[in-house]
Amino acid sequence: MKIVSFKKIHLIIAFVVVITTFGCKKYLSVEPVSQISVGEAFSNVNNAYNTVLGVYDELQGDNGYGIRINLYYPFDSDEGMTSGGLDNGRRGIGRYQLLLSNSELRNPFIQLYRGVEKANLCIAQIPLMDQYNNGTDAEKKELRRLHGEALTLRAQFLYELIRNWGDVPAPFSPSYTRSDLFVPGSNRDSTYDHLINDLAVAKDLVPWRTEVQRNERITKGAVKALRARLALFRGGYSLRTESKTMERRADFLKYYTIARDECAEIMARREQHTLNPNFENIWRNVASFTYDPFGEILFEVGAGGGNGNSDSRMGQYSGTSVNSASRYGGGGGGVMMLPILFYAYDSIDTRRDVTAPVYQINANNTKSLRTLTQITDGKYRRDWRVPALPGPALNLSFNWSLIRMADVLLMYAEAVNEINNGPTTEAIAAFEEVRKRGFKGNESRISATPTDKTGFFNAIVNERYLEFGGEGIRKYDLIRWNLLAQKVAPQTGEIRTKLTQLRDGVGPYANVPLYMYWKNNGEEIERLNSFYKPGPTATTITGYTRTNWRQDLVRTDNTLNVGNTNAHYIDAIAYFFTPNKSELFPYDQQTLDAYRGVLKQNPNY
Repeated sequence: MKIVSFKKIHLIIAFVVVITTFGCKKYLSVEPVSQISVGEAFSNVNNAYNTVLGVYDELQGDNGYGIRINLYYPFDSDEGMTSGGLDNGRRGIGRYQLLLSNSELRNPFIQLYRGVEKANLCIAQIPLMDQYNNGTDAEKKELRRLHGEALTLRAQFLYELIRNWGDVPAPFSPSYTRSDLFVPGSNRDSTYDHLINDLAVAKDLVPWRTEVQRNERITKGAVKALRARLALFRGGYSLRTESKTMERRADFLKYYTIARDECAEIMARREQHTLNPNFENIWRNVASFTYDPFGEILFEVGAGGGNGNSDSRMGQYSGTSVNSASRYGGGGGGVMMLPILFYAYDSIDTRRDVTAPVYQINANNTKSLRTLTQITDGKYRRDWRVPALPGPALNLSFNWSLIRMADVLLMYAEAVNEINNGPTTEAIAAFEEVRKRGFKGNESRISATPTDKTGFFNAIVNERYLEFGGEGIRKYDLIRWNLLAQKVAPQTGEIRTKLTQLRDGVGPYANVPLYMYWKNNGEEIERLNSFYKPGPTATTITGYTRTNWRQDLVRTDNTLNVGNTNAHYIDAIAYFFTPNKSELFPYDQQTLDAYRGVLKQNPNY
């Protein structure tokens, strides 16, 4: 929920982004709606503040981190999938049938570039303000903070564009200063280098979290964490335009070193950011708009206003499935967590039931058990919202978490392992801090941490799987590690191997029951049998309801539409994934037409 008041600032020259994006001559004659000139926008600190808030606006809403970028783009992966059969929309993205006419690709692309344009304007103008160097100490401090925020926001917008589209155009000046608005794609390495350098400047311009009033504005920990993240992506694998294959540059250790150092500096300031000792409380706090004194979430997208431009759809599109007649209102179920994620958790790992809840809410407010293939994501839940929001409301005002302290600890451990050719004591401690929090109350029962490079890397891959389920991180982690194809490729991917083992009840899934039996104890679920032991198979057991569990995978009619046919659930996930193609989105046809050949399509589209 928004704490600061984000205002839409429509600057006369920021309107040029419309020309850049659409490339249609008719827009040249459109009159801007703004009543604020550039000079007025940067005439004093308050106006500059409001203008930077206009940059924050482009993170929000349905085309930002309100639903599309954070809930459509990260799936399908080995953690979860978009629910339902194929369409030329979100399910086409999830199944990797990325047609150039897909309606969900264009608008977020436009909004991200609108954010870049607004940020460019602020970055260019704020240092030119007289108060930047000649104002009072308070004015100079605030303007430097605004400058650092604008640099950071531009980095976030371009990072999102790069990780989805690759070598995107990367303008670093406002449109009105450029003679050619249709700039070609930029080498992503150069763009990352520019952004990493920008963030080195920005981190010295913004304050630490506790030095300022609490709100969703960017502070020093967020800048440093984002710089570490960008460095790992710069040093990781990506689908290259030139070779049309997944590659990592030879100088990757330089960037792992940047990531290590930034994370170490955050870790040294635990009075600013540390782990919330209770994993569930991170998300309870988000749902109840409660201040987290631990500062675990370093960078979040503020949401509010109850509309598609500035609010979010977590808990309505995603999250637990809730009947609209219940006290909580209706929604949820747009993202399904895979059964293999549920069974990747130890039975005593407290993250399992937060990340992959097995219930739905009925009209009478009771819970009922979902089948194994219908488990939803659970970190942003409508039924956790305080106060509850009954009725059909689409927007619940949940803020989206972009970076958490757990990510800082695991990025540090990963970087150290790569640099040192194996984990140090400090890297192991950082890794185990996250793992022990997951096993709260049973910390002594975590498995032994590997001490060799390969073993420790694999442990990090798994720990990030468990820690960040449903947070829009996993698919992109797999890409930068060059593991996405290994996990999701049709016929050969680990997803299908593991789901087939689970269906057949063999290997690590030998004891998974065919059915679960449960009844209501008040509004809650009371289970007769364990998720981890073979159970009864009787059609009826007095007082209990039988729900398909492993049987849900055995069913031959458990299918999803994938175009001209139906595929079994196991085969339908990521159905059209193609290595050395699907790691990037295509540019939509309207964008290609607007650029008139200047922008080249991504490999193999």
